[in-house]
Amino acid sequence: MGNVTFQHVSKRYAGEKRKSVNDFSLKVEEGEFLVLVGPSGCGKSTLLRMLAGLEDITEGEIYIGDKLVNYVSSKDRNISMVFQNYALYPHMSVYENIAFGLRLRKMAKADIHERVTRAAKILEIESHLSKQPKQMSGGQRQRVALGRAIVREPAVFLFDEPLSNLDAKLRVQMREEIGKLYRRLKTTMIYVTHDQIEAMTMGTRIVVMKEGLVQQVATPEMIYTRPANMFVAGFIGSPPMNFMHGKFVSMDGASFFETKRYSLLIPEERAKPLIKAGYEGKVIVMGVRAEDAIYKKEELSLEAFISTQFEAVIEMRELLGSDVYLYLYNKEQRLVIRVDPRARFEEGKTIQVGLDMNRAHFFDKATEELIC
Repeated sequence: MGNVTFQHVSKRYAGEKRKSVNDFSLKVEEGEFLVLVGPSGCGKSTLLRMLAGLEDITEGEIYIGDKLVNYVSSKDRNISMVFQNYALYPHMSVYENIAFGLRLRKMAKADIHERVTRAAKILEIESHLSKQPKQMSGGQRQRVALGRAIVREPAVFLFDEPLSNLDAKLRVQMREEIGKLYRRLKTTMIYVTHDQIEAMTMGTRIVVMKEGLVQQVATPEMIYTRPANMFVAGFIGSPPMNFMHGKFVSMDGASFFETKRYSLLIPEERAKPLIKAGYEGKVIVMGVRAEDAIYKKEELSLEAFISTQFEAVIEMRELLGSDVYLYLYNKEQRLVIRVDPRARFEEGKTIQVGLDMNRAHFFDKATEELIC
């Protein structure tokens, strides 16, 4: 069984006041690709290492299948782990590196050869089996590390930031390779990264962590479109979500998000949850993605544009090939919007910006939790 269950798992290192992992509970279904994502020090790698048996558990229980593994040695947990630094033996050939774990298990030579050659074929490194790691590129060495994991035929694959040492092009290529491997093997995979792009493109489900605590567990789409709080909204997405502080005001059948300088009309359906939750007259936080800011008047009805527009000065223009981001200042705060790369914008110029209020997110100012 390749399912994994965490029950109230915590980790506190000696001498530390704060727990590195705090009361983590989650069931990872068999065949799932789960990604643990968060900033450095959030506890994601510690959690993976506890599952692998490389770290002791302070509190709680971990099950692989139906078996409690808290006190089971790493080699007996039926898992394979791929590390950030590849962890290859430099004096061994690629073949020997991949076969090493199987030899420790005293597997028959014929079975070892069959597994190694099959893994090499899957990863397209058949012609490199006689080489030593130092003769290979970073991407090829990472394939060898993957091959060593594959041949064990584990119930669960663990990945601890395996692509962070690769350059940008290789990272994209290896994301594709791991995705193909997952679709081919259909084995449970748990993947740790601090890169939100890796998390969004690879996982069937994402766990966002901060300071040892789970912030949200959901599909990539749900994480992006319905972030549970401001931390998730700001961490997932590139560039991060824009946040604006203002008062929610409802009068004469219309609702507005009011700052010191602007009054932005909130559509009726978006305002209803705010009214129901009792936020009338209270300061809240509005979040808007860069792609939900509109700079062309014709893209909105005249009424909507007049009600949601404001002036902003272009402080910087950032060209990213298929996208252009404008970094703006509207005399209250800075924000970033995505625009058509074919459009011409000059730094220092003032433009009119409209917001798609149907796609805005509203957060409680005190708790930073999503309201609607």
